[in-house]
Amino acid sequence: MKQHNIFWRYFLSLWIFMFLSIDSYAQYDSISFDGVDRSFLLHLPSGYDGASDIPLVIAMHGGFGNAYSLQYQSQLSVKADAENFIVVYPEGLAGGILGISSWNAGWCCGWASNNDIDDVGFIDALLDTLIGQYSIDTDRIYATGMSNGGFMSYRLACELSDRIAAIAPVAASMSMVSCNPDRPVPIIDFHSYLDTHIPYAGGIGTGPSDHYNPPQDSVLNFWAEKSDCTNLNDTIIDDGQYTFIKWTSCGCDAEIHYYITQDGGHSWPGGQQTVVGDPVSGFISATDLMWAFFQEHSLDCTTSSVSSEGMDDHTIWVYPNPTDGLLRIHSAIAYDQLEVSVFNTNGRKIFTVNNREDIDIRHLSSGVYFIKIRIDDQVKMQKIIKIE
Repeated sequence: MKQHNIFWRYFLSLWIFMFLSIDSYAQYDSISFDGVDRSFLLHLPSGYDGASDIPLVIAMHGGFGNAYSLQYQSQLSVKADAENFIVVYPEGLAGGILGISSWNAGWCCGWASNNDIDDVGFIDALLDTLIGQYSIDTDRIYATGMSNGGFMSYRLACELSDRIAAIAPVAASMSMVSCNPDRPVPIIDFHSYLDTHIPYAGGIGTGPSDHYNPPQDSVLNFWAEKSDCTNLNDTIIDDGQYTFIKWTSCGCDAEIHYYITQDGGHSWPGGQQTVVGDPVSGFISATDLMWAFFQEHSLDCTTSSVSSEGMDDHTIWVYPNPTDGLLRIHSAIAYDQLEVSVFNTNGRKIFTVNNREDIDIRHLSSGVYFIKIRIDDQVKMQKIIKIE
């Protein structure tokens, strides 16, 4: 009886989220696929006019969830309005005795997996529909998802790598028996050390699903191998708040970023806590970080990365990175002149300061920037992620 009450409390919470999350730019619709009407919620940014192609983010809910609950939980629509991209929240098929919506992400999860639902085909068809109706940059289509939806983002990276430029799984693992992407896929993954539903160390979690979860390190090392990364498991930050690990020097300019928080749980870091869900992390914002990461990657393998001239990573440091806006420059060599310039991802110089090792970019919006550091006759370029 207690479990039954929990299920009904959760479904009631979803209806509450539905009414709280509706906004004037969202449209709930469906397409017919495999003889079934498949539903989705589409959010157009407030400034959308169709005059130019803009990015699209596919955001997939977790088990027991729906499009509206993930819109509320992630606050991706708010981010889309601020940064001018489209978000689509597709919904898994509901099935089983309780009518729970789920995604077939391999051996995970639930009714969709057990009945071999063609969710990859549905997402592929949905993309065709949206591209035919809206101005979408087909080189900048990204996928994210919470829990079962995060598992599904990994499956899309395996089977739709020709369409998905990068993925951002949240509180998820991968459940594919085989995976052969056509190209390296950039990945930014979010987890919590406190997640007992999908344990970061792997195994069977405490949630309603009793499937096995591979360890996160194993999943990301698998993708690093697929992407021919040569710089592996580079720990950038490891403090009392979170761990940040990177795999870099990969094919097609791909990178793999992994954030594991010391707080939160099975939830969306920096998002909204659901009625029956775990607390969210207060240390990072998955939505801000994934959008900054997405901006760096596209299907054509081009990034805004630039090379340094004469200085290596052991000569000068820029930290913290990611940053909330206050940067520190530290040089291991003496110098007479220091010049620091900040550029956006389009290469436009924003400002320059001279002979200052403290740089303030708090007035800039969140996203990716490049810092050009000139020490006497040597130059270093550093990519910076600005978060709110």
